[in-house]
Amino acid sequence: MTGTLERRCRQAVKLMRLLVRPPYWRGLRLGVAAGVEHTPVMKALAPATVVDVGANVGQFSLLMTALHPAARIVAFEPMPDAADTYRRLFAGNANVTLHQLAIAASAGEAELHVSARADSSSLLPIGEGQRTIFPGTEEAGTMQIATAPLDAVLPAADIARPALMKIDVQGYELEVLRGAAPLLDRFDHIYVEASFVPLYDGQPLQDEVAAFLGAHGFVEQGRYNMSLDADGKPVQADFLFARKPA
Repeated sequence: MTGTLERRCRQAVKLMRLLVRPPYWRGLRLGVAAGVEHTPVMKALAPATVVDVGANVGQFSLLMTALHPAARIVAFEPMPDAADTYRRLFAGNANVTLHQLAIAASAGEAELHVSARADSSSLLPIGEGQRTIFPGTEEAGTMQIATAPLDAVLPAADIARPALMKIDVQGYELEVLRGAAPLLDRFDHIYVEASFVPLYDGQPLQDEVAAFLGAHGFVEQGRYNMSLDADGKPVQADFLFARKPA
């Protein structure tokens, strides 16, 4: 199965799952498909706080509000159009807060490489691997965005336990983790998309992300939503890390 055909099949199955669940209808009206592919792993958790880094238009946050309506969600999305959609989706929900910036190791501004498919945009240059494996994601332009370490925006005291951090930032995972390092001891789970092969220029791969989290007291618990290339080789997946027992 080619990558394009595989993606279309997944999209069709996902749409059917969304249509039968009323909590996701508001998202569909705004063009936002809740991230139901994460349901099996997220349903098993019970977070009081969710930090959604790389929130895009709210796909993951919408899933979490349906599965865990009492959880507080603090989201980060630097792209203006995506942030505007996110705000519209959660207007009136006092449990959801959005910050229009990217989490990074330092505060300031950075150049975002905007993909022709917006959710493939990255703070790293879009590489040959991304363009080849996922056609239609080539760079369409750049923009300047704001960056900040997590603790400059979110005080440790505001992270109620148990806490989950989700990271989906197109190759920038390690910089997000460095920017969140002073607060990592407040989190019980980290759920991060990482790649086995380079898709963006200068991208750290899954083993480097895992090594960083291991050094900060986390152990891998599972791999989900594996993407394969045209030859059936693993490209990327979602990884769940849990804090090691004391």
